[in-house]
Amino acid sequence: MATMYLDSILASHREAAAADTRSLDALIEQATDLEPARGFVDALRNAPDLGVIAEVKRRSPSKGDLNLDLDPAELSSAYAAGGAACCSVLTDEQYFGGSVADLQAVRAAVDIPILRKDFTVAAHDVVDARLMGADCVLLIVAALDDAELADFATLAAEIGLDALIEVHDEAEAERAMTLRDTAGAKLIGVNQRDLMTFTVDTERAARVAASLPEDVVRVAESGITGPDDIASLVAASFDAVLVGESLVKHSGPSEGVEALVSAARTARDAT
Repeated sequence: MATMYLDSILASHREAAAADTRSLDALIEQATDLEPARGFVDALRNAPDLGVIAEVKRRSPSKGDLNLDLDPAELSSAYAAGGAACCSVLTDEQYFGGSVADLQAVRAAVDIPILRKDFTVAAHDVVDARLMGADCVLLIVAALDDAELADFATLAAEIGLDALIEVHDEAEAERAMTLRDTAGAKLIGVNQRDLMTFTVDTERAARVAASLPEDVVRVAESGITGPDDIASLVAASFDAVLVGESLVKHSGPSEGVEALVSAARTARDAT
């Protein structure tokens, strides 16, 4: 069933992209006229202990409703107060209950950089991320061929967006690294959730991180349930974590972020 979820999501997004008749050149022109984006990668690099990317996420295909009635401005403000370096906002409506309006509400509420969390399948998606107020766009290696991956990463850089390139295994990490000389890939996320089975392997991040060069910013994604999961990720040289479900459901999201940062500080002090 999880494979059906992924196939359906990608098919839905590609169908919408194929029907998009807007002029890409005109959109790019609009994007290049905007004020500079907030530096997503820089915010993670400059985080003193751990770059927490705290996610605004209403639901997911595998877990159902998480916090359907959340207030994105209120939640993101709590994240920022707790020390989050960045926010991630789901904009997929059909499968995740998100929206462009959610991202724009977060943009207006906080000063920290924002990732548009969605399934990027077309150049229009990349430019739309910039136009809606995001500072970073998600490129999932498993969802793109090599040409798309290179083209979208290059386009993101041209319009001032950072790109979080998400991988799930060593082969995908190798594909991502081919972009270093052409598109300057410098932000790699290791998703511990298998997109085919939707199961989480908490050893995946450390295993895949071993194949990444030291100069990239490493982000661990999925399966991070709280502070107890942080020490092993710090040991594997991760610079940041992207956390959604556990923070969205936390009774005190600000304290939830603080606890993750504190756990990283403790782990680093112990080494």
